Amino acid sequence: MALDKILAISGKPGLYKLVTQTRGGFVAESLIDNRKITVGIQQNVSVLSEIAIYTLTAEVPLREVLKKIKAKENGAPTAISHKDSKDKLEEYFFEVLPDYDEDRVYASDIKKVVQWYNMLQKNDLMDFEAPKASQEEEE
Repeated sequence: MALDKILAISGKPGLYKLVTQTRGGFVAESLIDNRKITVGIQQNVSVLSEIAIYTLTAEVPLREVLKKIKAKENGAPTAISHKDSKDKLEEYFFEVLPDYDEDRVYASDIKKVVQWYNMLQKNDLMDFEAPKASQEEEE
């Protein structure tokens, strides 16, 4: 599944899969317990395909970071928990993305990435690809 269908909703735990759009927002299904919720347009929602991690040279799309974690872990859940200490999380993330910007990427961001990876891996949603380019762009 593409990351443009996976959402992080502010104030709600975990990740959500976009089910359908409605007049006043959309319906999303929790990856934790498969419950469906309605989300209004006034709520702060982040689409995972739009998130990037700061490095010293550029911004790396979350998709690429998750692929690097998957390669490091051979497709298994991470060896580290999002509940581990700040130092352990930073050390782990440094192994995954050695040039991440330590001044702009906080421990809370690393916790989210690790937690999101484990949630996507548990729900077998790790086979995401880059958005398909339109035929006009290819020609």
